Amino acid sequence: MAAELTVHQLIATHRPTLDQALEAIRTRAYWSPHPEHPKAYGEHGSLDMAAGKAAFDALLGTRLDLGQPGTDGFVGGEVSPYGIELGVEYPHADVDALLPAMKAGQKAWRDAGAEIRAVVCLEILKRISDRTHEFAHAVMHTSGQAFMMAFQAGGPHAQDRGLEAVAYAYVEQVRTPDTAEWTKPQGKRDPLALTKQFTPVPRGIALVIGCNTFPTWNGYPGLFASLATGNAVLVKPHPRAVLPLALTVQVARDVLSEAGFDPNLVALTAERPGEGIAKTLATRPEIRIIDYTGSTEFGDWLEANARQAQVYTEKAGVNSVLVESAGDYKGMLANLAFSLSLYSGQMCTTPQNLLIPRDGIRTDEGPKTFDEVVADLARSVDGLLGDDARANALLGAIVNPDVTARLETAAGLGEVALASREIANPEFPGAVVRTPVVVKLDGAKPDDEAAYMSECFGPVSFAVAVDSASDAVELLRRTIREKGAMTVGAYTTDEEVEQAVQEVCLEEAAQLSLNLVGGVYVNQTAAFSDFHGSGGNPAANAALCDGAFVANRFRVVEVRREA
Repeated sequence: MAAELTVHQLIATHRPTLDQALEAIRTRAYWSPHPEHPKAYGEHGSLDMAAGKAAFDALLGTRLDLGQPGTDGFVGGEVSPYGIELGVEYPHADVDALLPAMKAGQKAWRDAGAEIRAVVCLEILKRISDRTHEFAHAVMHTSGQAFMMAFQAGGPHAQDRGLEAVAYAYVEQVRTPDTAEWTKPQGKRDPLALTKQFTPVPRGIALVIGCNTFPTWNGYPGLFASLATGNAVLVKPHPRAVLPLALTVQVARDVLSEAGFDPNLVALTAERPGEGIAKTLATRPEIRIIDYTGSTEFGDWLEANARQAQVYTEKAGVNSVLVESAGDYKGMLANLAFSLSLYSGQMCTTPQNLLIPRDGIRTDEGPKTFDEVVADLARSVDGLLGDDARANALLGAIVNPDVTARLETAAGLGEVALASREIANPEFPGAVVRTPVVVKLDGAKPDDEAAYMSECFGPVSFAVAVDSASDAVELLRRTIREKGAMTVGAYTTDEEVEQAVQEVCLEEAAQLSLNLVGGVYVNQTAAFSDFHGSGGNPAANAALCDGAFVANRFRVVEVRREA
C-alpha cells in the first residue's frame, strides 16, 4: 500500500483544482483538468496506451477481490460486445453483513467536513485519470463503444462529471456556516445570546445502479455526489458492465484507506445471473439515496416503491429535431449524420424523430422537398460511414441483442429511406456492427404515431412528415410532455419558429440546441457548462449536474447552546 495521505497533502494537492471547478460551474466557461487526447497521458511509462492495454489484458480471467466484508462468493460472466469473454470474477455480497459495515465508517467521514471529503474524492478521480487507458478498454469491452469514444466518454468526460458533482456538493454544504453567534436585543434586559453549530449530515447509504452503455459517465455523478456529501456508496453495476465500476470501487477503497477512513464507505455488489438484486437493495431501509440510469419501466418502479430513499432517475425519452429551414444545408446534414451514427445511436441523447414539413424546407441551396431532405440525409450518413474502418471507429458495436432486434423491426414500420448494413470488424470478428436505419413516417397517421411516439433505442431514426412548422412545434411539445426528451434540436432561419421552439423547451423543461452545423452535436454535453437532462420532463427527474442533484443528499443539523 502507498504511504498514508495526510489532510495537508490532500488539500495542498487538490484544493486548486476544486477552486477551478467552482469557478467553472459559476461561469459555465470551458474547462477540464482531464485531457481528451490519448497522447496527453504520456507516450511511454505507466500512463501510455500500451501500458493501459497491458493492464487491461492482465485483468482478464482474474478474480477482483476487494476485501469487502460479507463476501459470500464470486460471480462473473461478462462478454464483450466485441466477442471477448472477460472472465473476471467479482465479489458477491451478503448485504446483511456488508451494509452494517458500510454504515460504521460514516461518522468519521461525516465529521471530516466538506473540504476534506471533496479533496479525498479528487484524489480518487486523479488516480482513475492516471489509469484512463486501462479504464478505456474496460469501458469499450463492456459497453461496445469504439476505443476513442470509450477513452473520452468513459475517461476524461466521466471524470469531469464526477468532479462537477463534487464541486456542486461542496458549494451546497458550505452555503451554511459551520458556526454562528446569535444575539437578540431585549431592550433594557440582557440580550439573548446563543452559539449555533451547523453540521451537514448524510442521509445514509447511497445505491448506484449502473447502466450498460455508459457505466462511468452515468455512474460517477451520483457516486461522487453522495460520497462528497458524507454518504457511504454501494455500487450495483449492470451485469454486462461490471469491470469499469469495479475498478472504480477498488481505487476508491484504496484512497479512503490511505487517507485514514474506512474503505467500506465504498463497496461493490455484483449479482449472479438472473438474480435481480436491484429491487431487493432499493427497498432496504439502510438505502437512503438511489441513482439509476436505464429503462423507464424500472425507473418508474423505483420512484414508486423505494419510498425510504431519495431517488434520482434518468430514464428513456424520445428526442426530436425539428427541421424547418437551413442556412447551411450541407452543414446541417453532416451534423445530423454524425449525431445519428455516433455509438450506433446507443446514447440517451441521440435524436430519434426528425420533424420535417411535408411540403419541404427552405435552404441556402434553394427549396428542398421532404423526400429530398431525407434522401440527402441518407446520402450524408452513407458518405460518413462508407469507409469500413471509419465506420467501426464511429459506430462501435451493438451492445446487446435487444438493440439488434429493434433495428430489424424498425425497417418494417414504414418506408425505408436508409437501410442498415452490416460491417465487419477485422480486429474483432465477433462484434455486431450495424449502420443506422432511417424510416419515413407520416405524422398524421395514427399507426405511424405508435412508432415515433415510443423510444426505439439504438441506430434507428424516423423522418416524420408534418403538415407545417406550427404542427411540428406542437408535436414537439406533446412528445416532450408525454414521453420526455433528454435533448431537442432545431434548424430554422425563421425567428418566429425559433422563438416558438424555444418557448416549448422552456415550458416543457427540455435542453435545446439550435442550428448546429460544426463540431458540436446535439447528443454531446460538456461538464461544468452544459446540463445533461433537466429533471423537468418524464425522461429524467434530475439534471447532471445542478444544485438540486446534490442538495438533498444531506441535511443540516443545528446544535444551539447558551453563549
